[in-house]
Amino acid sequence: MNRAIISGGGTGGHLFPAIAIANELRSRYPNIEILFIGAQGKMEMERVPKAGYKIVGLDIRGFQRNKIVPNLILPIRIVKSLALALKKLREFKPDIVIGVGGYASGPTLKMAQVLGIPTLIQEQNSFAGKTNLLLSKKAKAICVAYEGMKQFFPTTELINTGNPVRKEINSPLLDAQMCKKELGFNSTQPLILVIGGSLGARTINQAVEAGAAQFSLKNTNVLWQTGAYYLILFRKIKQSLPTKI
Repeated sequence: MNRAIISGGGTGGHLFPAIAIANELRSRYPNIEILFIGAQGKMEMERVPKAGYKIVGLDIRGFQRNKIVPNLILPIRIVKSLALALKKLREFKPDIVIGVGGYASGPTLKMAQVLGIPTLIQEQNSFAGKTNLLLSKKAKAICVAYEGMKQFFPTTELINTGNPVRKEINSPLLDAQMCKKELGFNSTQPLILVIGGSLGARTINQAVEAGAAQFSLKNTNVLWQTGAYYLILFRKIKQSLPTKI
């Protein structure tokens, strides 16, 4: 394999598996050229270059509820994104195009399928995203992380691979006690890690809010990845509790 395009992002749930895929491809094929295609203004435009990869941004957004003007120009954005994706595909000439979900992967994989370039979908969630559902019919392979995904995707192309993770997660350099200390927590007290997907899963964050007082009673610390949308909630809870959160 000489060249690959990886497209998608918007949230860490899409982006970090994409970077993990890119790193694995580079490990297996040291001379491979990899290009990311993301959405302008989204986190991938900053994170991907930091990971050492080139990225092109499409001017693409999703349908926005209660916002008339952005939705009126959405068809224009889609046409422009399809055109730019087509241009980059013809210029880069990838052997494969990998979609990880998110707005940008729609135009990119659609145009790749029109050109006859093999496409692969990586679905991280147990409930398939709309973009991946639309593109799955013409994908050469669909990699999933959970059982029971046959209700969403064609079974002949379904491969249960699990979710790609970064190598440093699989090979930690510090033990649990040292990690707590490095993060500023008491190494002798219990520490709970809370992670929500898609910029902070609402139900997970609500559950932490409801049980926050119990953490203090049990002398338990919490490392909470709230997502940007729930940062105000985090700050409110943090001020009201004696425990470290």
